[in-house]
Amino acid sequence: MPTLSDPRVGARVLLLDARHRVLLAHACDPDDPVHHWWELPGGGTEDGETLAEAACREVREETGIVLTGLDRKLWTRESRFTYRGRQHHRLDHVFLATVVDTRPTAAIAPTANERAGVLERRWWTVAELEATPDKLLPPSLPTLVACLLAGRFPAEPIEVTD
Repeated sequence: MPTLSDPRVGARVLLLDARHRVLLAHACDPDDPVHHWWELPGGGTEDGETLAEAACREVREETGIVLTGLDRKLWTRESRFTYRGRQHHRLDHVFLATVVDTRPTAAIAPTANERAGVLERRWWTVAELEATPDKLLPPSLPTLVACLLAGRFPAEPIEVTD
């Protein structure tokens, strides 16, 4: 079993639609509902699963959107946080994917934890990301998305540290 010093490895997807909006999940800590945030769909890898497989599975389970593939890896982000009274350590790998049709085509299969903590899902424009007072994960998400859409994102994955 990993210790707190060993991060749980996960995969997330910066999912863009045809209008260049980003899909985010609004989540809260069920034990502290005042603590809420918006994050990219994704989660931890399962035994024997690649990062790409985990990313596609998580999007399908959380949103019902079935991805036929991923674009490139954009960034990694290591984080430490408290959730449900426990300390957590994560290392997320974030991939790019695009969809034309945003309608779910598979049954959403949330975990018990997601049923307790996910409030809603929403597509966001860059302007909405830049204007929101809500907590975004990562906090630099508006800048990252704006750079990506403007064609200024580095070709190689970066490390996001906020």
